[in-house]
Amino acid sequence: MACSKGKKSKCSTALTDEQKKILKVLSESEGPLASKEIAEKTGLTSNQVSCRLRALKNKGFVESPERCKYVATSEGTSALQS
Repeated sequence: MACSKGKKSKCSTALTDEQKKILKVLSESEGPLASKEIAEKTGLTSNQVSCRLRALKNKGFVESPERCKYVATSEGTSALQS
């Protein structure tokens, strides 16, 4: 699935395997992580992580409490459990 910059798409709450990997890493982290750290922990490329983070932010599952650092929201953690 390609990352479509600038296009508004209908957000589904269904998670891809890659999104689940990212949410798992973020939910288990003790603090915010940079996309490079997420890539290292998930085995995904930085480009894949950036694209998936954008989709997860649009769904409300990830937020950025500081510039270029990410954490899972409570909604994201709950979605991972479902």
